[in-house]
Amino acid sequence: MTTTRTPAATTAPGTRQPAAPVRRRKTPSQARVALAFLAPALLALLVLRLLPAALAVVDSLRHHSLVDGVTRYVGLANYGDLFGDPQFRQSVRVTLLFSLVVNPLQVLCALALAVLFNRRFAGARWWRSLVFAPIAVPPAVSAVIFGILYRPEGPLDAILGVLGIPPQPFLTSPEQALYALIVLMSWVGVGYWMTFLIAGLQDIPQECYDAAAMDGANAWQRFVHVTLPLLRRPLAFVLVADTVSNFLVFAPVQLLTGGGPEGSTNLLMYDVFRRAYSVGDIHYAQAEVVLLVTLTLAVVAVQYRLMQGKGEE
Repeated sequence: MTTTRTPAATTAPGTRQPAAPVRRRKTPSQARVALAFLAPALLALLVLRLLPAALAVVDSLRHHSLVDGVTRYVGLANYGDLFGDPQFRQSVRVTLLFSLVVNPLQVLCALALAVLFNRRFAGARWWRSLVFAPIAVPPAVSAVIFGILYRPEGPLDAILGVLGIPPQPFLTSPEQALYALIVLMSWVGVGYWMTFLIAGLQDIPQECYDAAAMDGANAWQRFVHVTLPLLRRPLAFVLVADTVSNFLVFAPVQLLTGGGPEGSTNLLMYDVFRRAYSVGDIHYAQAEVVLLVTLTLAVVAVQYRLMQGKGEE
């Protein structure tokens, strides 16, 4: 009895056998990975920023009576009382004047120093570090240092006396106290904003300057037509961030002037503190916080719009 065998399948020489299917492990989508990495930051944003902001809005619509100790919903009554308060209106005027002076001053000084220190010369890095150093000092310490400088018969009055200028009432004069704070805040902030602008300057290709020089542009024309347009985004960031920072100035006012003399340095952030902890009306202070945030967002939106308009022209 004979058996027949089925011949095994053979492949032609030089041909590859089909590979066995490989099972691919399922990987999570990029969105899930990104969400996992962003989850701690989003949670912190929710707990530390958004939730307190929502609570501030809710509290600004309430009023706590000292007579019966009951907190009642009063709607927009707190805001109406604020707009009718002369001290609040003065605080808004002082804050706007402070911002209108200190913001352009800091940005212009930071831009000038960035252009200067972006060049290569002996000691440039040392001078750059020296200008940046004040930002490493806590605001309270900076306020104490300038309090010593501004005090009667202090170092600044001694220098002015050498120049033949009589002593100045820096922090005790309603006309000079706000500008004394502006000098302090500029000393702290200029070096910090300078670093952002230096980074922006270093991103500008050298070929742009070479092409402008070949066309016969002088140094000022290269700055106006090459540097400023290509530095628009860093400038917009510095202007917006500087505005927000200066709207929140508190420590120098508390340590040096206490909002005086005659309310000349009563910035909104200090007025919020005064209402909440000196007067003890937390709901009134929350309404002022909401108005401060609204004012800040409005000013920032106008600045951003202006910067965008300049870039589109």
